[in-house]
Amino acid sequence: MPFFGTIRSPREILFGPGQRHALPTVAQRLGNRALVVTDKRLSTDTAFLELIAGLKGAGLMVQVEAGTLPDVPTGSLIDATERQRDFAPDLVIGIGGGSCLDMAKGLALLLTHGGHPADYYGELKVPGPVLPLICLPTTAGTGSEVTPVAVLSDAGRVLKVGISSPYLIPTVAICDPDLTMSCPPGLTAIAGADALTHAIEAFTAIRRTPESLLSQDRVFVGKNDLSDHFALQAIGLLWRGLGRACANGADAAARAQVMQGALLAGMAFGVAGTAAAHAIQYPVGALTHTPHGLGVACLMPYVLTWNAPMIGPELEDMARAMGLGSGTLVIPAITTLFARIGIPVSLSALGVQDGKLDWVADQALGITRLIQNSRRPLAAAGMARLLAAAQAGDFSRLAKD
Repeated sequence: MPFFGTIRSPREILFGPGQRHALPTVAQRLGNRALVVTDKRLSTDTAFLELIAGLKGAGLMVQVEAGTLPDVPTGSLIDATERQRDFAPDLVIGIGGGSCLDMAKGLALLLTHGGHPADYYGELKVPGPVLPLICLPTTAGTGSEVTPVAVLSDAGRVLKVGISSPYLIPTVAICDPDLTMSCPPGLTAIAGADALTHAIEAFTAIRRTPESLLSQDRVFVGKNDLSDHFALQAIGLLWRGLGRACANGADAAARAQVMQGALLAGMAFGVAGTAAAHAIQYPVGALTHTPHGLGVACLMPYVLTWNAPMIGPELEDMARAMGLGSGTLVIPAITTLFARIGIPVSLSALGVQDGKLDWVADQALGITRLIQNSRRPLAAAGMARLLAAAQAGDFSRLAKD
């Protein structure tokens, strides 16, 4: 095995109950004029208002941008940029779920470099550092507080788009599981399943030849020695905590496990990347208008089954992290967990019609940056088999080689 690893992360990560109260001190070191990005619902939340009061009490000039919409339509990002340009912030703070954090990344980018979001779609298009950025997640799932990615929706495109650059990694991530205590069971399940999928896809991704410029020429380099460490830790934490957090939102220990798992999963996939489950979810999400986490989690057991002939050692490592006796138990265990917390067991249950499978296959295969990350090669015939199995909820369709 080559001794190669890459991790890109915030300058500082604070994790634990009550750590949100460090925000004013952290912010003071980074700027004087703080643009706080959230959504309309959170903007009136008591915990949010306490954070704003703390920033003001520390002497910062604060302005709140509460215009975040689900999936961050590019038009809303452009409008918010114009609203906040005259405020001239020297610091951006994102507080909320994944969309709020992605909106904060987009504002930090456009307020620094100008232009249109489309100028930066894809990888390594951001020309340089953006405004200092602090992220405080209030859900445990996307890992956006530590990743180099902002996901947007563009009305001119069928699928969501992403801006990927190490310059988008927040300067500081403050992860306080107390902020997730009021998250309802359904959202807890979707976000946590998304995080577990991040960790699994990062851990089972392709391992590329570690050429000296691999980490400079790509945002996502594939699995490596360092990302594997974070991914396995995340899998163990999420396996132990997610079901409990969904069953009892007041279980503080479970909430902390899930948030730490989501954070570590973000650290892992932020360099390793994700793969086929995410590639397929993009067209599935466009068809069904269902949450991202719901789609990737529905697909994950089928993608794992497809990859199983190539990932035997990884399945054994996952079994140890999950406290299972054998790698053969991993896929059934994950399938059972997801079903227990309300993840649909098939694409048809998500609302995908049989007649749309060919379109889903074509669109997913076109997302080469993700498909190429698959451990087992996935071309048209294999994609058709995988989708047929996921559509029917029938794993036996993937057992035939």
